[in-house]
Amino acid sequence: MPQAKSQKATTERVMHEYKKGELKSSSGQKVKSRKQAVAIALSESGSSNRNSPKKNRQNLSHTKSKERRGRTAEAEKEGRSAQRRTLAKGARGTSRRATGGSGRSTGPTKAELYERAKKRHIEGRSKMSKGELQRALGGGGR
Repeated sequence: MPQAKSQKATTERVMHEYKKGELKSSSGQKVKSRKQAVAIALSESGSSNRNSPKKNRQNLSHTKSKERRGRTAEAEKEGRSAQRRTLAKGARGTSRRATGGSGRSTGPTKAELYERAKKRHIEGRSKMSKGELQRALGGGGR
């Protein structure tokens, strides 16, 4: 599966740390094996085929949080400029959906639309997409 830009930036950062000799394993020892460095990079970027999709999302979230706080080997060695550079790499070209103050997309979720369709006894609702549910409920499902 192709990596998202933020995942690719994280993988590049980890491999850069490995090449500079700054990458450490969880035990605190420097990583000397390229295979181990690749495994760490995939795990941190949430691209590992060894973990479930949920665990991959958690790993990527944890790593991005670590990058924002400047807790990477690169940021600790090089300071704030490295942290800004790392954050800029991941942010390039990403577009976010419009959200309300709660952090999720504005409007009802698919689950909410499904429940409304269930109350109205709309046939075929289980096979409908979010957009189809909105149309079936009469625009937005409000």
